[in-house]
Parts: sequence; C-alpha cells; structure tokens
Amino acid sequence: MARLKKSCVKKDFGLLPNAQKDGQSLTADWQFLQPLIDGVRLKEVRHVPKENGHLTEIWRQEWALDTAPVDQVFQVLLKPGGVSAWHTHKMTIDRLFASHGLVKVVLYDARKDSPTFGKLNIFRIGTVRPTLVIVPPGVWHGVENISSEPALILNLVDRAYRYEDPDHWRLPRDTNKIPYRFGADRTV
Repeated sequence: MARLKKSCVKKDFGLLPNAQKDGQSLTADWQFLQPLIDGVRLKEVRHVPKENGHLTEIWRQEWALDTAPVDQVFQVLLKPGGVSAWHTHKMTIDRLFASHGLVKVVLYDARKDSPTFGKLNIFRIGTVRPTLVIVPPGVWHGVENISSEPALILNLVDRAYRYEDPDHWRLPRDTNKIPYRFGADRTV
C-alpha cells in the first residue's frame, strides 16, 4: 500500500465536534489490555475443527484457574438485548462461558479490602472469542447479550445452588451503586 505524503494528510479530515478517538483495547497479540480485578481469571480457549463441526474445551482442572471443585453446571439463555444484572455471591465462585452468541460480561469490585476496589472489568466473549471468566465471591457481575441472536451462557459453579438458602445477592440493573449502565454504549 502506497504511503501518503505528509502534505496529503490534512489536519482537518472531516472530524466532527465532540468526536473521540478510540483507545487501545487489545495488545498486538490479542490479549485483553485492562488490568484484572483481584481474583478474576480468564482463559481464552480455541475451537478444535472436526469433520462435522468443532469441539471447544470449557473447563480443565489442570488449567489451575482456581482450586475449587465444580459442583453444578447450568446454562442461561439470554434473548437479544437481554441483561442479567447485578448479582454477587458471598461464598460461590462463578465460572462464566458464553457458548453461543456474543455477550458483554461486566464485573465490579465492591470489596473494600481488595487492592482493586472500585475497579470495573468489561469483556466481550462468545462464539468468536470463547473465554472462561472466573468471578470470585464478592465481585458484582452482569451479562448483556449484545448480538442479534439468543446467547447461551454456561456457569460452572463451585457450590451448587441451595434452594432453601441461596448465596445470591442482587441489585437492580440500573443501580447507582455501580458505575456502569447496560445498553448505554449501544450503537445502531
């Protein structure tokens, strides 16, 4: 591709008022750039092509992302634009994996004794970028389907849901206690 002469590059290239330049979100080798909330772990996996489709590993103990057992696995279907937020656990580790579609996983650290107190993490994961997100107890989290098709999210928790005494704490999705608004950055 031919390089443009400096004289051809104009300072005014049609930039409209209040336009903001995108900041870097990934490294050159496609690693997430944001520092992780304390205790959060990510494991990006790859699809293994097969004659009849592909295989995707979701969890292996040898990855050593945490040492807790897998006690229950469940799946959530989110409709396009659907949001499941906000919730946290006192004792349970969530391990989220979007197996179909594209979702935004947003984490907020409200643990006052955490070195990352007040920090947000935002990940876009799913079919095109299969990633396991480990969410430690006390980290608030929400998931938004940002695709035009239903999204499937698997959760491999270390403590099965206790019907008589759920370890599940909720805030409304539009709470002012967390500095993030789902759907606020959507474009047409």
